[in-house]
Amino acid sequence: MANAFLSFLLLIFSSNIIFENIHACNQKERSSLLFLALTLSSPQLNWTSADCCNWEGITCNQGGWITHLQLPSKGLKLKEGTSLSSSLGNLTHLTHLNLSHNSLYGSLDQTKLFLSLNDLEILDLSYNLLFGVLPSSLPSSHIRMVDLSSNRFHGAVPSSFFQQAWNLTSFNVSNNTFSGPIPSSICRPSSSSLRHIDFSFNNFTGSISSGLGKCSKLQVFRAGHNYLSGSLPEDMFNSTTLEEISLPLNSLNGSMSDGIANLTNLTTLDLSYNQLSGVLPLHLGKLSKLKHILLDFNYLEGSLPLSLMNCTNLVELRMGTNNLGGDISMLNFSKLSQLSKLDLRKNNFFGILPRSIYSCKFLKAIRVSYNNNLEVQIQSEILSLKSLSFLSLGWNKGLTNVTRAMKILMGCKRLVVLSFGSSFLGEEMPNGVEMADFNGFQNLRHLALSSCNLSGTIPSWLLKLKKLQVLDLNRNRITGSIPSWLGTLPRLQTLTMQFNQLSGEFPKELCTLPMLVSGQTAAQVGRFYLELPVYYHPSADSKTVQYNYIFYEPAIHLSHNCLSGNIPIEIGQLQLLRWLDLSANNFFGNIPDQISNLKYIEILDLSMNNLSGKIPASFTSLNFLSSFNVSYNNLGGPIPSSTQLQSFNASAFEGNLKLCGAPLPNKCQTTKGADAPDMSTQDADTKEHQIPWFYVSVTLGFITGFWGVCGPLVLMRKWRYAYYHFLDNVQDMFHVMIAKRMASIKRRFV
Repeated sequence: MANAFLSFLLLIFSSNIIFENIHACNQKERSSLLFLALTLSSPQLNWTSADCCNWEGITCNQGGWITHLQLPSKGLKLKEGTSLSSSLGNLTHLTHLNLSHNSLYGSLDQTKLFLSLNDLEILDLSYNLLFGVLPSSLPSSHIRMVDLSSNRFHGAVPSSFFQQAWNLTSFNVSNNTFSGPIPSSICRPSSSSLRHIDFSFNNFTGSISSGLGKCSKLQVFRAGHNYLSGSLPEDMFNSTTLEEISLPLNSLNGSMSDGIANLTNLTTLDLSYNQLSGVLPLHLGKLSKLKHILLDFNYLEGSLPLSLMNCTNLVELRMGTNNLGGDISMLNFSKLSQLSKLDLRKNNFFGILPRSIYSCKFLKAIRVSYNNNLEVQIQSEILSLKSLSFLSLGWNKGLTNVTRAMKILMGCKRLVVLSFGSSFLGEEMPNGVEMADFNGFQNLRHLALSSCNLSGTIPSWLLKLKKLQVLDLNRNRITGSIPSWLGTLPRLQTLTMQFNQLSGEFPKELCTLPMLVSGQTAAQVGRFYLELPVYYHPSADSKTVQYNYIFYEPAIHLSHNCLSGNIPIEIGQLQLLRWLDLSANNFFGNIPDQISNLKYIEILDLSMNNLSGKIPASFTSLNFLSSFNVSYNNLGGPIPSSTQLQSFNASAFEGNLKLCGAPLPNKCQTTKGADAPDMSTQDADTKEHQIPWFYVSVTLGFITGFWGVCGPLVLMRKWRYAYYHFLDNVQDMFHVMIAKRMASIKRRFV
């Protein structure tokens, strides 16, 4: 019995020795890994034990050869002058290499890494700082996945790159700067295993070559955010396994082929931001698995095919900014039970928005604005949409009774964005008794009632919107003063109330808005992503900006009102403000020097007021200014010298008669500095009050000389007789001299 037990222990011991010998790593490869560790500047890898097969990120086969090197998201950086090939070239049995999400720097083309890794199956170098062009071919005929996304590679993808891609299933080079055409050789009979292709976010040009149909197992094709043109290749619709076609933000044109109905496995179709035209395929509804249709920002026309209502798995339908039309009441949304987002903005739909839309219980976003002839009303059925967070119905017809609409919508507890531009025309802003029981919009972050011609004052119930970030009441007939309590809204960062009839002063309390004063407060609020993007332009001459989240440019727009008084010096507290427009009001006094504290200000418009004094010299420190206007005020003195202010057009300063200096044509008199006094004005003032000492001295001299000679003659008789006797003698002397001279002349001529 003891002998049997001893034999059992001996067997276990010998097995452990054999096992350890089998898995002990190859010493040459261990040295290569140690060399890799030496080439890294940070951080240190804990590779110290004798057996490298037990090191972090390392896996060996039974022969002790390293097959897996996986160190993603370790903050790895190569020392200057080193490369990946110099340290990894000896790992010839490597099948999996994953160094993604690090800071590795260098060029793959300059290394011989690809030439030595003949057994490689998985290559993931995504999210690094690698650059250069791609090698002429893939490193291995066994390779199944290549991910080089989010690096700095450039140049064309060589046509020979896929010659050995017999087992390639996934190829991702997105988010680089590749150029040239998308290689047509990527799909060939030898690469029939390819399932995932991603060329998006590069600089690819030209048309998409035919050949995608040869990828018989292709499921995902992405090439958005490039410069592709032409129409979709017809053979693409032979790849019946396709589940996603994503080609947004290109220049694709032509019409959508009816052949798309062959792609019965398609779940995502994104062709937004292109130049597609024509009508939608009649049998688009055959794609019963479709979940996402994004065709916005094209030139599509005609009506939505009724078959589209058969896509019962549809989650997102975005057709905005096209030329689509037709009677929208003909559409029956009741079958689209999964629909979450509906965007039909800027089209030509007419008719009444069907009530069947309220049967889509999962709807989070509805936008049908800018259709003009579409009839919309707020019905109480909207309260059945418990998840509704985004509602934009403006620029249509039929919307009336703003107070009733607001009372109904207060029941939509999750509303984040509410936009009613050009609606409820001529009505009165809901306020007072009818809104006394206000208790809603607790999650509202964006409220727009612009261009509605609403009258009344700024409603007091806005005070209860503690999450409000954007308030847009521009182009109405709102009167009264700006309430001081607006400055207490903890998250307000964009206030747009231009083109109203507001009066009174700029409230100092508005200068304490937490989101515009404290960067810490703004960081705590963070970004709130929207169900649909918002397109925003606060003024007629500004560009439209797209926001996918609520964190708009911090701005205060109060132009074209009747505001007066001084601009408060407290305005300098709004240090995060980027856009301030107080133009076309009645502000007077000096421009506060404290505006120079707005270090991030990009647009500053104080034109068409009654401001006086000088432009503060401290404005030269506003380094981010891209637009500046102080025209048509009563400003004077020199324009402060700085590269920034002198870069603006003279029209930004015109209408100020006493203002001088570049870029205005009228030059200032030479001064020692921008703040030196105006000497011409000073001299004029001095001369006006100066005593004429020259004339005084001449007069005094004449009087003194006259009385110095004539005074004694008048007062002293002897002096007077002597003086007259002297004059007689002088007269006699002149007579004698003249007589002698005449006698001499006569003797010469006789």
